[in-house]
Amino acid sequence: MDKAAIWRTIDTERGSLATDLGPISEEQWNTLSQCNQWSVRDVLAHMTATAKTTSMNFLPGLVGTGFKFNELSDKKIREERGASSAETLARFKAIETSRKRPPGPIGTMLGETIVHAEDIRGPLAIAHEYPGEALIEVADFYKGSNLILHTKSRIDGLSLRATDASWSHGSGPEVAGPMLALVMAMVGRKQPLDRLSGDGVATLRGRRA
Repeated sequence: MDKAAIWRTIDTERGSLATDLGPISEEQWNTLSQCNQWSVRDVLAHMTATAKTTSMNFLPGLVGTGFKFNELSDKKIREERGASSAETLARFKAIETSRKRPPGPIGTMLGETIVHAEDIRGPLAIAHEYPGEALIEVADFYKGSNLILHTKSRIDGLSLRATDASWSHGSGPEVAGPMLALVMAMVGRKQPLDRLSGDGVATLRGRRA
């Protein structure tokens, strides 16, 4: 995917997520997501904050927290949650076509959008068909990266194989399953492991999130 196609996909996926979240209840907004200890509302606020981050404001923010990335993320979530879930959603809708991003490859933004959207949809049992090309793009980006998510180390010595796409990576005990479940497992989510099979699943399950 070229840069323009990636941004178009991000725009579309943000819009689809906003539409899906429009009718959910307050209880659902407070549901624990698949991402750390963040609620559904927290994850959406995080996505908003990331879409407002630039190379110019990222480093000062990180310095302000003593270079503690998790503390910076939590601070930005508090800023973007707003006074209500309706405001959280409105703030997210406002960045739907934002081209701002933290320093780093554009693949981080595509991964951010797809992974966090599924972090939200998974626990809410909201089905969504992500573009196959985008899932492969994200998997190819993450497989060689240890930046923040430690994916390269997590999948080291394992053979990953998609059962619904022409994609595979690595060698060793196999981990096989749907492309989306593979992507989510690659970035440390435990819930999608139940959708995967093979001798390598137990190894992947035992590695840190």
